Amino acid sequence: MYIRPFSVAAVVASVASGVWYFRATPNKSRDLANSPTTADEIQSVTRSIVDVPTRRGPVVEDEQFFVKVLTSASPITKSPEAQASVQHAMLTPDEATSRLRRLEESYNVPRGRGVLRYDIVQLPSNNPIEDDHAEKLIETSPSLTGPDSRINTPTTSDWMFWSVFDGHGGWTTSAKLRQVLTSFVARELSSTYKNALTDPTLVFPSPASIDEAIKRGFIKCDHEIVHESVTKAQEANTKSAAAAFLGPALSGSCALLSFYDSRSKEFRVACTGDSRAVLGRRNTNGTWTAQPLSEDQTGGTPSEMARLRAEHPGEPNVVSHGRILGNLEPSRAFGDAHYKWTKDVQDLVKKQWFGRSRLALLKTPPYVTAEPVVTTTKVQPEKGDFVVLATDGLWEMLTNEEVVGLVGRWLEENPISEKPATVNPTSGSWTPSFLGSGSGSGGKGAEGAALPVDRPKEAAGTAGQRSNTIRRIQWGIAAGDERFVVEDKNAATHLVRNALGGKDRDMVCALLALPSPYSRRYRDDLTVEVIFFGEGEACGDVNANVDGSAPGTSKPKL
Repeated sequence: MYIRPFSVAAVVASVASGVWYFRATPNKSRDLANSPTTADEIQSVTRSIVDVPTRRGPVVEDEQFFVKVLTSASPITKSPEAQASVQHAMLTPDEATSRLRRLEESYNVPRGRGVLRYDIVQLPSNNPIEDDHAEKLIETSPSLTGPDSRINTPTTSDWMFWSVFDGHGGWTTSAKLRQVLTSFVARELSSTYKNALTDPTLVFPSPASIDEAIKRGFIKCDHEIVHESVTKAQEANTKSAAAAFLGPALSGSCALLSFYDSRSKEFRVACTGDSRAVLGRRNTNGTWTAQPLSEDQTGGTPSEMARLRAEHPGEPNVVSHGRILGNLEPSRAFGDAHYKWTKDVQDLVKKQWFGRSRLALLKTPPYVTAEPVVTTTKVQPEKGDFVVLATDGLWEMLTNEEVVGLVGRWLEENPISEKPATVNPTSGSWTPSFLGSGSGSGGKGAEGAALPVDRPKEAAGTAGQRSNTIRRIQWGIAAGDERFVVEDKNAATHLVRNALGGKDRDMVCALLALPSPYSRRYRDDLTVEVIFFGEGEACGDVNANVDGSAPGTSKPKL
């Protein structure tokens, strides 16, 4: 994780309408008060003399931001030479909004089984994005769920899965999880539910057996990625095949998978790594309470540090500076084979294909596990519960309470119907209305007022969350609910906009304008899902809500 000081005064307050990213040649000092020295800069000054519009923008050089006068007509250029300059025009607020909404999706779930809608958005920082996500709905048969004891007739249930994957060291592991992890878990759950039917006293499998089924799915999936891939590469005996088989093993990914059973109304969260799930539940006074459903699993988490030291006695550096063997931050992850393979396997991979040298501190692998910690929560659709799943990029910017309060404020502007859904013939949306003006001013309570969320005095630092968001410290911005706005019809996009600056449009534009890979020093990839629970009648299948989706979104992911 790259953390660099971020001067708001230099980057945001001084930005009128442009940003220029400049990579200087080595040992070349730059005095912005002196005359320009490059052809482009000379042209900029010459054109400004003949009334070409100018604006002030920050120049990035040697990890520092400076302010400079640029012409509005400055071209967007890119050169393949390592030491060439790179210019990147500042985004307008409308362009920033388009970028925020480019990967947003929203789906209605009018099946009458406790889920009303879910919203998704992604915002890349890496190129390509290393995050991924998956959603799946399985309608179980009576042979799997058994009869409903209340009416003694066969019944079905919806199994709904939502997952976010935070890749590191590449995108291949998270992409592999998108393809296969839900299936691994569903197979184990199917076997567990079938076994429970043999006991007439059981309506559902025991909670422990369901948790163990999810864990088995995770472990079997990781075994295929890390260990079976080596066997397949040996059998293929070509470097090209080895690259394909070993790719997901050599990179890594955290995983956060949620499982909702519509019959039991139980919502399980399986966490491997430092992505996070938080439940929002409405109080009788109209405010919301944030309930963490997972704990971050890193080398800095006390429970994880204790586990690793117990598993690897006599290795004082098993956790060093909050990282596994001083390198990897998440203590649980898929892939990351160099923390799991034996020394012999690592030597084999390096000799036959393209592996790297063993870690200097490697003694008793595995040090990293894909086994998740599973939590169970009884969802209350009648109270309008919602759950936010997100990769750690969001939690670097916002606290649990801020996230729940922001969704609560969004719901004040964008109420989701709990009545039977009816499709709007012009928009395709079945939500009754979106009351926000979309102008940035927001509606009732959208600007200046406190977020409608309880903030317990001891909330900071609990459940593994950071006591203060590291990006807020890095960017040098003060806390305060007055910085938040309601401008988006997708709740996940709404969270990302406010994480990047909210009402401070210059900040939002500047952070979105920074090019990859430089942007990674100031913001991570972001993947956010918001699931809305509620009571409603069955009146259709899952369908796209076009009001909250990017153009072209039509196929539901459930």
